[in-house]
Amino acid sequence: MHSSPLTALCPLDGRYRAGTAALVPIFSEYGLIRHRILVEARWLIYLAAEPRIAELEPFDEAGEAFLDDLVEGFSEDDARRVKELEGETNHDVKAVEYFLKERLARAGHGPLAAASGFVHFGCTSEDVNNLAYALMLKRAREEVLAPAARELIAALAALARDNARTPMPSRTHGQAASPTTAGKELANVVYRLKRGLRGIEAVSIQGKMNGAVGNFNAHLCAYPGLDWPAVARDFVTALGIEWHPMTTQIEPHDYVAELCHALSRFNTVLIDLDRDLWGYVSLGYFRQKAVASETGSSTMPHKVNPIDFENSEGNLGLSNAILGHLAAKLPVSRWQRDLSDSTAMRNLGVGCGHALLAWRSTLKGLGKLRADPERMRADLEDAWELLAEPIQTVMRRHGIDEPYEKLKTLTRGQAVTREALHRFIAALEIPEDARRRLLELTPADYLGNAADQALSALDD
Repeated sequence: MHSSPLTALCPLDGRYRAGTAALVPIFSEYGLIRHRILVEARWLIYLAAEPRIAELEPFDEAGEAFLDDLVEGFSEDDARRVKELEGETNHDVKAVEYFLKERLARAGHGPLAAASGFVHFGCTSEDVNNLAYALMLKRAREEVLAPAARELIAALAALARDNARTPMPSRTHGQAASPTTAGKELANVVYRLKRGLRGIEAVSIQGKMNGAVGNFNAHLCAYPGLDWPAVARDFVTALGIEWHPMTTQIEPHDYVAELCHALSRFNTVLIDLDRDLWGYVSLGYFRQKAVASETGSSTMPHKVNPIDFENSEGNLGLSNAILGHLAAKLPVSRWQRDLSDSTAMRNLGVGCGHALLAWRSTLKGLGKLRADPERMRADLEDAWELLAEPIQTVMRRHGIDEPYEKLKTLTRGQAVTREALHRFIAALEIPEDARRRLLELTPADYLGNAADQALSALDD
């Protein structure tokens, strides 16, 4: 069978290809090869600019432009050539080195051709790989994931602001509880997601460039007079990556685990939101905008299912499973290096892809939601027992014996009417102004500072 979205084994490359397309140039095999080319090319340019490496002539503007164009114009045909070389060498990074040497030989530029021997100078494969993955993760976070998270947060914040003063019954243990507002409950999640995004953005992406086991063995043998740790540090930081000074053959991937955990925590907050919104749709507190061309059920034409939140929940679980494994696996390596991380690292894009797909599903679902204030108010009107809390609290203030127990007898496990509650209040030995406030109180008014909390959180 020909490779196509219909024949793809992974649904991210098949059914959901359009939803994760932004990650394809970053995490695909093409993306990994391109970022390896970038690291090798930048390292060659950097070495050529080092005056104490006398055997390597500095590149002029044309030479640097050639290497820059090789990176920026890297094509699928170029990637296929690298894969052909990998088929011969059975080594993916060595294939990148040979590809660059081929191109330098055909450049028609003397200094570039002469520099061929310094391609991959002093490097172990992991020097190239760790920096390639660091650049991939940095780019994915800055260009795709963080913008998608901010868009989602903004949409949820807008829905929360619109409903900051919309009374709604709370649900504790699945049962009606003290009233809140729909906007305040959504604002709770906005606050959590903002904090989660800060955690994602705060992870410091690290890299190393120090040779076969992290000791600059070959570097110092060839050029003992150079301060190679300083050279490597300056090169890595010039890529926008934090220098990691103490490693074995591999950068230990601790930051990758931190980023996986941060993404997983953001995902977990969204699972909580998806399930709550699913429930609110079920209760009728939120209605979904029907799309005329869509079908909710193959047999029940009336249905408008909360499929976006369900799809999101499913993909969030997959994302967390992958990210959780990577966070646990990647920082562990036998002695100075084993290759078990190599195949696992290739799934970073899968974990991020399921997250991105889920975030966009939730965003799509939010776009269909419309609050139904009347439905919420109707439930509040049927739940006068919710006022047992303020009544017994006022009773406590004024020294009435066993206020909780008396309200428990009146309300627990049974429906309470407005009239029954008012008869109870009328018989209380409390000041008249307190009695009046309780008699004027309705479940829809008993909101505490929910609206103020919501608006304050959304303004932060």
